[in-house]
Amino acid sequence: MKKTYIKALAALMLSVGATSCGDSFLDTEISNGIDLDGGLSNVQNIGYALNGTYYRLFYYYFSGNYATSIGDIASDITYWNGSTSHQSDFYQFTPTPTSTYLEYIWNYGYKVADNSSRIIKAASELSDLSEEDQSNLDEFVAEAYALRAYAHFMLVNIFGHQVMVNGTNFGSQPGIVVIDDPIPAGAQVSRSTVADAYKSIENDLLSSLEYFDKAGWENDGIFYFTPAAVHGLLSRVYLYEEKYAESAEAAATALEIKGITELTYTDAGYKALYNGGASNNESFFALNINTTDNWSANSCGTLWSTYSYSPSPYLQSIMADDDVRRAVWGWANNSTPSTPFFNSGKFAAFGLGGNSAYGTNYLINAPEMFLNQAESNLKLNKLDEAKESLLIVAKRNPAISTVADLPDSADALFTFIQEERARELFQEGLRLYDLRRWDVKANLNATGAPEIKWFIQDFKVSDCVYPIPADEINAGYGVTQTPDWSSTFPSI
Repeated sequence: MKKTYIKALAALMLSVGATSCGDSFLDTEISNGIDLDGGLSNVQNIGYALNGTYYRLFYYYFSGNYATSIGDIASDITYWNGSTSHQSDFYQFTPTPTSTYLEYIWNYGYKVADNSSRIIKAASELSDLSEEDQSNLDEFVAEAYALRAYAHFMLVNIFGHQVMVNGTNFGSQPGIVVIDDPIPAGAQVSRSTVADAYKSIENDLLSSLEYFDKAGWENDGIFYFTPAAVHGLLSRVYLYEEKYAESAEAAATALEIKGITELTYTDAGYKALYNGGASNNESFFALNINTTDNWSANSCGTLWSTYSYSPSPYLQSIMADDDVRRAVWGWANNSTPSTPFFNSGKFAAFGLGGNSAYGTNYLINAPEMFLNQAESNLKLNKLDEAKESLLIVAKRNPAISTVADLPDSADALFTFIQEERARELFQEGLRLYDLRRWDVKANLNATGAPEIKWFIQDFKVSDCVYPIPADEINAGYGVTQTPDWSSTFPSI
């Protein structure tokens, strides 16, 4: 069927209304004045509520910036020139429970999860629908399951221990509050384990696929969840769980649905992926940030330009000069080797006048799927299959044209995959979780550009767990702080 209810995000913003910085994640008035506790009595209203839930995912407090950016800012592939202080506590590994960034991530992640749960519950109570309404409703439910899974996945990776770390299972560690059913305002809650959170995420993604199948879905864009995006997210989830066969299979399915077997290998072709909006034909799921609906000074594009962040000297050192991924790299007029100012890279919105505020977040993309296949097959001792998938991405470097140009040994190939993920996935928010799950001793908090120097050297980043926001702990609804969280971060 053809998607009809998703409109431009201007309409979504008007339908949601203003949201204050300190409102509760359990507030229920979300769209067109409809209250989720009692207003979801028909398919149209559920569609409005779904629009509002996408908007909360889209917000710069969550996937539109903070929850996405933390994964690269707190890593070895980013450089902060110190000119502004935005998100510098992530970069310097000096978080506190009173961090406004962490508070916003927590609040808006739970807005998405709670609102999705209300949509799923309300949809289950509707009956005697026309065939068209039932099909629309099934698709809304499919997307709500995917949105809830995405929110829980982001939250558990930021506020919980990495589930698997190089073969060691940390699933029994404190996770997050999993919202499988709507939580009444004022109710007492508790944190699940990390393993239980992942089980809920898996179940939601599988339920999403079941409802997409019931809806008779057609491929119709990248600005909302589709089966390809769900399989792509499932591949990421399985990879983090070290379920390698399942990750490779989910990645293959995502690529098959989109019909992607190759990537672009020219400077012009790569740059065109980042013209803005739906320009990225390698993407499965993106936010509809554009010239009208964007976060201006709070955008990722501003973070990666005016607000002082750029590719680290380390990342630059492992990127060939003629690698096509450099086609989106540039430097501002006020940039110097010691105080670099980036042009915002993947957020440059070249086709939208080059205003970095208009650049969008491409959240689930084909290159990651090939890299997931490569890593998974390597872990399954399928070196030939690993090389075949890896080559599809590695050919972004013109010096690599056949599998013969890739390392032969398993250890060397794994090192190459680790570096290739740094090169390819820069600015997509995944690096911190890669470093944690690989259990590498990372060099962090780069300084002294253009040289490769680090304030933090050989640090075991896999143990780092961000604190639950103090406001949530102090609210007294049952959420407890992670024991000894501060000891998991380095002292500078």
